[in-house]
Amino acid sequence: MRTIVLGGTGMLGQAVRREGRQRGAAVLALSRAQADITDRARLREWCERFQPELVINCAAYTKVDDCEREKDRAFAVNGVGAGLAAEEAVRAGARLVHVSTDYVFDGTAAEPYPVDAAVAPVSVYGASKLEGELRVLAQDGTAVVRTSWLFGPGGPSFVATIAGRILANQGPLRVVTDQVGGPTYTRFLARALWDLAELKATGLFHYQNREATSWYGLACEIARGLAPGFPVLPTTTEEFPRPARRPAYSVLDVSRFEASVGRRVEPWSWGLAEHLRSMTH
Repeated sequence: MRTIVLGGTGMLGQAVRREGRQRGAAVLALSRAQADITDRARLREWCERFQPELVINCAAYTKVDDCEREKDRAFAVNGVGAGLAAEEAVRAGARLVHVSTDYVFDGTAAEPYPVDAAVAPVSVYGASKLEGELRVLAQDGTAVVRTSWLFGPGGPSFVATIAGRILANQGPLRVVTDQVGGPTYTRFLARALWDLAELKATGLFHYQNREATSWYGLACEIARGLAPGFPVLPTTTEEFPRPARRPAYSVLDVSRFEASVGRRVEPWSWGLAEHLRSMTH
């Protein structure tokens, strides 16, 4: 399957490229410098030259706090840019799979959010990603996959930050306990995106690894894997204010994904163990 991966040199894009090539797909992974998704002419040029059957859009402006200060850029990339990618993919006769976020929800739920749950983003990042979803789904043959708390090789993440501090013996760590979600390993997400693409699935899906935990719980597992006994102390969001609000609870109901592909999502602990091994060997 001839495939263009937008945002192809980022943390997720690298995993998507590797997974596709392992499946025998002809994958062209493009960086932002090669194919800025806000530049329709460049997107069209690549589509006309490569003639993809599939486009996977991993490109996004993901610096959540910076989005509060750079609202126009956030909406240009995450909103308009996502729509342009979908329009040009469809124009070229390709299907498109687009990656979105749990931050489209306000975090007030008490149980996992199904795909049809009411959206109510509480940050510029979340609002810009929601606009992107709407623009993408307005095109035929598109799928949107919401995910959360990504970690993996080749890019910045909470796991990389915490692991770096532990390995440098910069403790104790203070980590919030009152934000709960689903950590997601990029290799597992890449597998999920390709599974949906090969099924020619369309519409809205949720995918994250199981089970739900807090940032504190995730940090404790990182410490347990790298330096058992390393001090990790609980704290609250109120004690660590950030420019952008985060959903307190953003656990996603993945049942539609599981029913579509015929398997359960993977535990994030599997991905964490693999990732920590790669960081220390």
